[in-house]
Amino acid sequence: MRLVMSGAAGFIGSHLCDRLLADGHFVLGVDNLLTGSLRNLEHLASHPGFAFLRHDVTQPLQVDGPVDGVLHLASPASPKDYLQYPIETLEVGSAGTRNLLELARRHGARFLLASTSECYGDPLEHPQRESYWGNVNPVGPRSCYDEAKRFAEAMTMAYHRKYGLRTNIARIFNTYGPRMQLDDGRVVPSFIDQALRGKPVTIYGDGSQTRSFCYVSDLVDGLVRLMFSDERYPVNLGNPAEMTIREFAECVCRLTGAKPEFEHHPLPEDDPQRRRPDITKARTLLGWEPRVPLEEGLRLTIEYFRSHARAGADRFC
Repeated sequence: MRLVMSGAAGFIGSHLCDRLLADGHFVLGVDNLLTGSLRNLEHLASHPGFAFLRHDVTQPLQVDGPVDGVLHLASPASPKDYLQYPIETLEVGSAGTRNLLELARRHGARFLLASTSECYGDPLEHPQRESYWGNVNPVGPRSCYDEAKRFAEAMTMAYHRKYGLRTNIARIFNTYGPRMQLDDGRVVPSFIDQALRGKPVTIYGDGSQTRSFCYVSDLVDGLVRLMFSDERYPVNLGNPAEMTIREFAECVCRLTGAKPEFEHHPLPEDDPQRRRPDITKARTLLGWEPRVPLEEGLRLTIEYFRSHARAGADRFC
């Protein structure tokens, strides 16, 4: 298949490029590099099945030749990024989604939207099922991301209903692994960075809030299975193994060999207290569930950050 992917230079996007190329597809990666990095794609520079286009998908996109699938992963995804770029986040979720849906419609292609568990907000239902409508503050500081994704889902369903477009919607829960930005503010890279530097690990609140963590290769496998499915409504993709933030911080310290020291800060506004996916739908329809244990995934992620820190020090010397 000939596939067009927005957000290809991002964390998840670059890993999805790897998987699709390994499966024998051709991928045109599109990214404006607002938060993505070409470092994530440098290993694909000479790959015969990959091409890169620097383009902002909030502007119309023309692609010559056949297109079999369009995958929309473009968006600032970490709180640090979308709070810095709130308008761009809203635009890529609205105009960007519309432009890529139009591209898919013109070519008769299938369309995959990478949505988010943030659609559930600070949930009153636990664990979260796809039928839950969410508890979202539409004017809070996180609303630029939450509402952009909720709008993107609505637009995707509108194109499916009006034009019969073959669409899929993935609600992605916390995902981690190599190629995350060390300074993007999310809990996994932040904790690893602080632990590797021997600094106290910053915990917001008392650390009793919960998250679940899915390794990126598992998440990518779920996206690929979903893209080739007939399911048109949202599907949760994430790891249902729930743990507190403090437990996670202790695990990172243990695996890095760091002393478990913690520094507490006030919780950010609208920060979810509990987050855990119900993946019954993904298990039933896709035959999918996470397989990489947390400690195995964390060891791979820690080694990635260690090696990049060493490489950076070597370049500086």
